[in-house]
This record gives sequence, C-alpha cells and structure tokens, in this order.
Amino acid sequence: MASDKKTPVLRRRELIVAAGAALAAPLSVHAQSGEDIVIGGSIPMTGVFAFAGIGINAGIADYVKIVNDGGGIKGRKLRYVPEDTGYKVDVSVATYKKITSQNKVNLYYGDSTGFSKTINPELDRSGQILMAGASFATELNDPAKYPNQFLVGPDYTEMIGILLRHIAKEKPGAKVAFVYSDSEFGRDPIESSEAAAKKLGLTVPVKIMTPAGSVDVSTEVIKLRRAAPDYTIFHGYVLAPIPEFVQQGKQMGMTTKWMGTFWTMDSSTVMKMGEAGDGFMGVMPYRYYYDTSAKAPMLEKIRALRPEYQSTAYTQGFLTAMLFTEAAKRTLDAGKPLDGKNLKAALNSIKDFDTGGLIGVPITIKGNSIPVGRVYRADMKAQKMVAASDWISLDK
Repeated sequence: MASDKKTPVLRRRELIVAAGAALAAPLSVHAQSGEDIVIGGSIPMTGVFAFAGIGINAGIADYVKIVNDGGGIKGRKLRYVPEDTGYKVDVSVATYKKITSQNKVNLYYGDSTGFSKTINPELDRSGQILMAGASFATELNDPAKYPNQFLVGPDYTEMIGILLRHIAKEKPGAKVAFVYSDSEFGRDPIESSEAAAKKLGLTVPVKIMTPAGSVDVSTEVIKLRRAAPDYTIFHGYVLAPIPEFVQQGKQMGMTTKWMGTFWTMDSSTVMKMGEAGDGFMGVMPYRYYYDTSAKAPMLEKIRALRPEYQSTAYTQGFLTAMLFTEAAKRTLDAGKPLDGKNLKAALNSIKDFDTGGLIGVPITIKGNSIPVGRVYRADMKAQKMVAASDWISLDK
C-alpha cells in the first residue's frame, strides 16, 4: 500500500523535473525554428482529484510528444509546462501566474470550475491565451462571458440532455429521477435538465440532493423507491454514494435504470460498483481505451504508446492538446499572431473535424462546447463499458 501512496508524489517529482528540463532547453534549440508554442497547465497531481490529474497530465504530454516527433507545427515545437495544484483554486491561480510570468504561454489547461471562473478576468485582460480544462460547467459554455475558454465535450446540462434524448427514444413518456450532490457541481444542470425532460415528454417525479460523499442514503432510497422512476440520473459525484443507492435500490426490488455523467463514467470507477453495477449506464463524450468496435487510428496510437488501460481523464487531456494544436495550426496558417482571440476564432472554425476516432463522429465547435456523446453500459462479466446508443449530437 505504501508504494501506492507514493505514486502521485513520485509522479509530481517527475512532472517538475520534466518541466524544469523543458525550461532549461538551450535557447539555440528554440531559436532554430521559431519560438516554442507553450501549453501551461494547472494540473491536480495530488489531492482529491489526483486520479484524474495523473491521467490528464499523461494525455497532454503524450500528444505533445506525438506532434513534436512529427516535426511540430509549422516548424515550431510544442512545450508543455505543468505544475501540481492539489486541486486548490488559490494554488492554481498562483501556478498560472508563475507559469505565465516565466513563459510566453498561448494555451492553458485549468483544473477546476473554480479556477476557470476566478482566472477569467485575467484571461480577458491579457488577451493572449486560449484555455480549456477539467470543467464541463454549464456557466462556462457562454462565449460572451468566457470568450477565451472552451469545454472539451458537452457541458453538464448537455450531458444530461444526451441521456434524456436516449431515454425519450427508448421509453417515451418515462419517469426520470435526478439524484445530485449539494455542491455547485451537483446543482449545475438540475433546473435546466428538468425543463429539458418536460420538453421531451418525460416526467420528473422526484429530485434528491445529498452531501457529496454521503454513505448513509437509506432515507433517500426509500423516497426514490416511492417515486418509482424508470430511470435515475446521478450527477455531482465521482463514486460515493452511487453504489449505496444502486445496491439498496436493487435489494428493495427497484427496476429503475441507473445512469451517471462524465466524472462517474471512467471504466475503473464503474467497475468498483461490483456486481450491483451491472447494467449501470451513463454518458461519455469519448471512446473508451479498449473500444475496438470501429476504426480509431488515434486510439491505436495511444494503445501502442501505453499498452495498459488509460482512463477517460487521459483521453480528455489528450483531446484537449489535439484541439489546442489544431487551433494554433489554423491561426499560424492564416498568418495571424497566436493570441486568445485568434486562437478561439480558429477553434470555432473547426467543422466536421476527425479526432482520429476519439469521438465517434466528426465534430464541429460552434461556441464553447462540443455537445456530442454516447450512452455506454457496464458489462461486469466482460469488465468493460459497452455502447448502449449511437453517437448523439445535440446540435443535430
């Protein structure tokens, strides 16, 4: 067990060493083919979100390596400069200031909704940086208020919208319950999702809010059972108390279909639910690491680089770096300087873009999000998430 505890710290050290080495690269190397295009990163390598931060960091670093091994972008190399934030907003802000004062940063990865909102006035003031990150907050999906940011997938309201679209098709007029955490993350999509459900002819007989990591949910399960929903959507949790709800609900004879959103849906997280989690469904904007149901050359590349399972957080980091790179490439192709406005305009020019199969359909980025996803279901025998729907695009 001791070695497990050391892992984030060791990874953090490696991260800092790698970042230091990148900073120490001789100037002559940078000067040969124009200056580096820098991706800064507030990455939660330790703390409560370390499981995601470690994956995100590896995903960004791998894509940067792929681009640089292929000659960079118009002769310019990408340089990734990450630092650990422990998933704390104040540390993340200090990290941003440190990285941007020591490097000419064009692109930045943020670790949380709190950080994305806090740093937004600074992004607007400097006008030099395009930012994405770990957050899918609905509030950030507003190009007028957040002109230099984007979400690498659907926002939380859009995620539930994809689930509701699937439900309405599978069982018209179904009853849908929402179970969510008492947090900004949890409350985010609930009100708008209730309205969206009604528009699709679905009813919402009950909404249940619990503390984020609560374990004793017996009272709430009784309430849920009384409402007898056909589907129950969890949001605002990673794992607890979802397994408790599912286990107790099944013991009470509930036949509801249980569903989750992105941060619950990593394969390793769902598999922790054990036997009771069989059939658990949820929305995922990306293909899983082991999905070989269709041609996905970028996933093949990832599997060749890393033969062991990579989390959906890894894919999110990898795809972020891919979209950063595409925005930079298009900006340079147009002969424009790499600043926030030009990079965002280039990002918004992305139409029917092939992600190499990471997302199963070509993507178009009109505003601040990519409103595409697919419903997957847990197959506990196979220990895998399997597709339960086609790719659903909300702007179609």
